[in-house]
Order: sequence, then structure tokens, then C-alpha cells
Amino acid sequence: MLVLGIETSCDESGVALYDDALGQALPRDGLIAHALHSQVRMHEEYGGVVPELASRDHIRRLPGLIGHVLKSAGTTVADLGAIAYTQGPGLAGALLVGAGTATALAYGLGIPAIAVHHLEGHLLSPLLSCSPPKFPFVALLVSGGHTQLMLVEGVGRYTLIGESVDDAAGEAFDKTAKLLGLGYPGGPALSRLAATGRPNRFKLPRPMLDSGTLDFSFSGLKTAVLSLIRAGIDETQVRADIAHAVEDAITDVLVAKSRRAMTSTGLARLVVAGGVSANRTLRSRLDASASLDGFDVFYPELELCTDNGAMIAYAGACRAASGDAQSLGFEIKPRWNLADLATPSRQSGTPS
Repeated sequence: MLVLGIETSCDESGVALYDDALGQALPRDGLIAHALHSQVRMHEEYGGVVPELASRDHIRRLPGLIGHVLKSAGTTVADLGAIAYTQGPGLAGALLVGAGTATALAYGLGIPAIAVHHLEGHLLSPLLSCSPPKFPFVALLVSGGHTQLMLVEGVGRYTLIGESVDDAAGEAFDKTAKLLGLGYPGGPALSRLAATGRPNRFKLPRPMLDSGTLDFSFSGLKTAVLSLIRAGIDETQVRADIAHAVEDAITDVLVAKSRRAMTSTGLARLVVAGGVSANRTLRSRLDASASLDGFDVFYPELELCTDNGAMIAYAGACRAASGDAQSLGFEIKPRWNLADLATPSRQSGTPS
């Protein structure tokens, strides 16, 4: 079955085509076309995402992206077997655009529409890599809005084992970047500045590092950076040193909690997904820990770390294989916990 995936949860319009027949042996082989439009340039002058502008841009971009993807794959809407879309979490207006487009098109074609959880898309995206993990595994979901550790036994079989009690890791990157006067998007800008910073110049807190739990906290880190800035530290090199210390603190916590999760579950595979999974420092430290502790770590391809249609198309194909679909109507869920999606009756596996 050919599944069209549509992603519009925030500031990226993503469309992709996934053929589950081609992806039976290696899921990546089923991804036959995908396209993405980022709204970064539109939002950067405001220092962050403007929801109304994001929604309107999705309306403008989706028809062209869908046409481009279909043409690239040498197919038409008549060949589609289902349409998957992001139901949540995300910006309400942006979600409405994707959901409305997907369900209207599905209704017109007489095919199922499949609602996909945005974080499930991220969680499954490493399966589209050249060396995909097998179930079960521990997943570190780390993005601008979420930092969670999940025990993943199969599609739809997720158990939350740790999460942030305040700011997400990506949010901590973005907020400290703003404090340092960096542009939008803040996380990548901070990482670039951190690369020129000197190590050990500043010692920042690692909240909840020794809590004995798998939960995270990053709000104290932001407060510590604010205190440094208020002290009048504004030279370029010193700002780079602060950025380096921030990246060190965040990645230290993420790595420590991930290692603890691997030990507590006894599993040998760690999946890291979400926008922050592209961070080079985080990848380097997790790879080193995996080598030391004897577990394997898997990441999405770099092009699939940000929000994208490919992960929604693939997650939709997985859901279709489990019998999930809707024919009429839709509901968006701007706030939606991934753990609420889990149903014990689902079977482990991927589309076949």
C-alpha cells in the first residue's frame, strides 16, 4: 500500500510517500519520495514561531509539496492507499491545516485517513535509517518541546520511564540562546557558538543528575546562565565559553539518564530521536558511552531529525498494518502524551 504522509505540527511543512511493499525487508527502501519546507526565515525576525503565520504558510505550501512528491515518485493521487497526518501534539492551527487537507483528500479518494502521533513519528524515524534497530529498545525523545525516555516493545507498545519535570532539553537550548542574544532557531545557533568555546571556563548545574530517577530538569540551568549574563559578561569569547558550558551541562544530563535507563531496563539498544538528536556533541558522547557500557545506539538520518513527512508516512504505514484508520471527520490534539497512545493488545512489528 502506498501511504502519503503530511506533517504540519509547527513550522515545517513535510510531505512523503511510503510504499510498505518495498519496505518489507528494510523500512528505508519503502520511502520513495519526500519533501520539506522550513519556515525558519519567515519566523526568525520575530525570534520564534508565530502560530498564525505558521498556519497560513502550511496552507500555501502543502498543495505544491504534495504535487512535487507525487511527481517525483512517478505516481498520482489515484495510486494512494491511505493518507497519514499529524494529529498532535503541536500548534492547533497548524495541525488543523494538515488534518483538514489529509482527511478531505482521503474522503475524495475514498481511502482511509490515519491519525499519527507526532512523537511516535520521531520515535520510529530511526527505523528509516540504513541500519535500523530491532524491538525492544529504549528511546530518548529529545526536542524543543519534549524530553522523555520510553521503553518501546513494538509499534504502539510504549511505556514512559522518565521525562522532564519542567523545560525540555531543546527548550533549554533555545531559551539560553535567547539570553545570549543568538538568533532563531536558538539551539543550532548555540551549538555553533559552543564549538568555539573553551571547556571548563564555567561550571553550570546539572539538575536532577543524581536524583536516582530517570526524570529530567533544566530550568535551573537557564537561571544560572541568566545570573552570569547579569554579571556583565558580554565579550564574544566569554559568551562562547558560556555556550560551551550550557551544551556540556545538557548533554551530560541526557547521557547520564540514558545510561541509567539502559542499566535499569537491561536492554541493549538505545534509540535517540527528535530535533536535538542531530546535536554532534550529544551523538559523540552517547556513542562513547555505548562503547563503554556495551549497548548499541541508533539515530535518524540527519535529514529526518527535524519534523518531516517521512516519519509520518512510515508511522501511518505501521498503524495501517495494525488496522488503524478513519474514514470521516478528524480531531486534533495539541496536547497529547505519547504514553496515552499505548495499547497492550498491539503486536510488535513493522508494516508487512
